[in-house]
Amino acid sequence: MALWHQLAWGSLFLIICVFVETGMLLWCSKLIFNHARRRGPNVRHRDRMAILLISMLGVVAAHTVQVWIWAGVFLLADVLPDLNTAVYFALVTYTTLGYGDVLLGPGLRIFASFAAVAGMLGFGISTAFVVAVMGRMFTGNGEDHG
Repeated sequence: MALWHQLAWGSLFLIICVFVETGMLLWCSKLIFNHARRRGPNVRHRDRMAILLISMLGVVAAHTVQVWIWAGVFLLADVLPDLNTAVYFALVTYTTLGYGDVLLGPGLRIFASFAAVAGMLGFGISTAFVVAVMGRMFTGNGEDHG
């Protein structure tokens, strides 16, 4: 794939991943807000746990969907032999772990690098989200009312 094609397709799938990440976190925010509104000002330990679980499950789901998007692209482009290898390569690239045991040809290396960029952005956004949720959850006097 030519350089410009790699940049264009990589950018497109990066943008799709940003939409997936932000959409999932906005949906989690709505769930958290609705949960907190139903509970009122007295936040109990189990309510905090529910809020954290919603946050963490949303983060994990967002990253999982993005890895599957990249795996699907690699599989549909017929650059990896099977689903197992495609998911493995997508996960290792997305997390920037990069074992190096599965490699793409020179015509797709820049495209695959966009999966790593998507992972770095996703993990950054997710970290900020979880820190914000925890910050709001523990900004009171720290007392547990239940």
